Amino acid sequence: MSILLSHLPKPNIRTLSLLLATFSLSLISYLLGIYTSSPFSLPLTPSSSSSPPLHCHLSSLPASPPLQFLPQHTLPLPTSSLSPPLPPLPFCPSNFTHHCPCQNPSRERLYPTRDLEHRERHCPVAPADKYKCRIPRPHGYKTPPRWPMSRDRAWFKNVPSKRLSEAKKDQNWVRVEGDWLVFPGGGTSFATGVKRYVDQMSKIIPLRNGEIRTALDIGCGVASFGGHLLDRKILTVSIAPRDIHEAQVQFALERGIPAMLGVLSIHRLPFPSRSFDMVHCARCLVPWTAHDGLYLLEIDRVLRPGGYWVLSGPPISWRSLYKGWGRTKQDLEEEQMAIEDLARRLCWRKVAEKGTIAVWRKPTNHIHCAKKAKMVKSHSFCVGSDPDDAWYENMELCITPLPKARIIDDVAGGPTEKWPKRLNAIPPRIESGTINGITAETYKNDGLIWGKRVSNYVSHYIKGMSEGQYRNVLDMNAGLGGFAAALAKYPVWVMNVVPSEGVNNTLGVIYERGLIGTFMNWCEAFSTYPRTYDFIHAYGVFSLYMNKCDVLDILIEIDRILRPEGALIIRDNVDVITRVKEVSQRLSWKGRIVNTEKGPFDPEKLLIIDNSIY
Repeated sequence: MSILLSHLPKPNIRTLSLLLATFSLSLISYLLGIYTSSPFSLPLTPSSSSSPPLHCHLSSLPASPPLQFLPQHTLPLPTSSLSPPLPPLPFCPSNFTHHCPCQNPSRERLYPTRDLEHRERHCPVAPADKYKCRIPRPHGYKTPPRWPMSRDRAWFKNVPSKRLSEAKKDQNWVRVEGDWLVFPGGGTSFATGVKRYVDQMSKIIPLRNGEIRTALDIGCGVASFGGHLLDRKILTVSIAPRDIHEAQVQFALERGIPAMLGVLSIHRLPFPSRSFDMVHCARCLVPWTAHDGLYLLEIDRVLRPGGYWVLSGPPISWRSLYKGWGRTKQDLEEEQMAIEDLARRLCWRKVAEKGTIAVWRKPTNHIHCAKKAKMVKSHSFCVGSDPDDAWYENMELCITPLPKARIIDDVAGGPTEKWPKRLNAIPPRIESGTINGITAETYKNDGLIWGKRVSNYVSHYIKGMSEGQYRNVLDMNAGLGGFAAALAKYPVWVMNVVPSEGVNNTLGVIYERGLIGTFMNWCEAFSTYPRTYDFIHAYGVFSLYMNKCDVLDILIEIDRILRPEGALIIRDNVDVITRVKEVSQRLSWKGRIVNTEKGPFDPEKLLIIDNSIY
């Protein structure tokens, strides 16, 4: 090898010097190019002797321009290949002002009234049946008062309906006073006031110690019951159909109280099993003994182990009140005996009956119930169906089995902590490993991630959260409820939606945290009225539905339910965000794309929408 190397020609010194000089000049030119083209480059020399020293302070730099994610073409495209921008959507006719696409009275007439089937969700399917216009707000619409003032009054022109104030005048549901709708706190079962009614109930069941956190109010009226329970840190989902009273759920949401359109009819309620610590019915007009107790079996499904069922009104206290109800003693006595029998067959224990209120309690497990079912004529346990599937699933005439318990003192599925510890404790469904791919560590990390995300939202984009500017919040893809948990310190409530098309059914986890929510398919319209949410959050929603339905249809639905001065944050991959922003221009929204809390290298981006007054 040394012999071979000795025969190679030696490089000339002049050649080496020339190469070195060329390399040095190239390096200097490259570094100078980077420096001068940088957005943070500063002039090489001061403009005057009084100029400050050259230090790079990011805070003093001009704001960066809006982020651009569209391709930057260097060659012009042929004119014939460019698609002209689509025109803005028009406003719908004025009779659409309070339009609910899936609870449309004109479509209800196509379905039988038996068992209130016509009050179920009946959404338009054919593209020709879906409206392509923006819902107009009523003439004279005003921004609702902030919470807690909104609980007691709302602007009449926002919900211009006098039917309830006239039909329920003697029961103090709502009054019209000048420009205001005033809610004195009355109801069919508590005409003298909801406070007195709840105080009476609290003598029977624990309403103050955090044991009861989630409640369901069937046939809620204007949701005065759920509104008052908020003072006791109890979060109530108030449901009622769109019926002859028209606007009871709309009144509730205008007041800032959780509510949605819903009815006990044919399908399961859109909640997982073991969701609610308490279910309440105050003269809700549900025929509990019909169809061999089918509706009470559904209540049993959504009650948590050890949960309470509260019934007031007919037939309770029939001996002293039957004359006012216009029914015979025998009729009312038979109805109460049938309810008592159904409760026994469900293994419920009657806690008490005082005045107009009766309370039963569901067992904490089914160890004794399984043995008892063999001795009494009881319903069989459901077999083969998933008790947590509740999106267009028919109710079943069977008892929903609780998870297995080892000993009689166990709480089936695992106990929950009392509120507020319950919010961040490991939910039983996660602790038991029943949610695929979700561990306790995953759950904790999810909470930390959403804490940072919400902090970024509130600091930069959703100003006024602490001052009550926002009250009704909707999370369109809630996951484990981390977004709602991070907002728990603010005066808001969050409706957590778990899409029926999602990989994991996590809504049961959300309820175990002491939060509320519902199932939903965002290719359809939500079970609510127009202009009912102040802030909507959509994380990964458009990625999930991109190939399932039209992006514009989802945006039209968001536009329908978002209040005119409301806020919208869409969080998704950059290509999806770009597409959504392009389509959203048809709604005349003012939107901008910004980085997430992780900065410019995060593939996720935020689309911030300012839903301007129109």
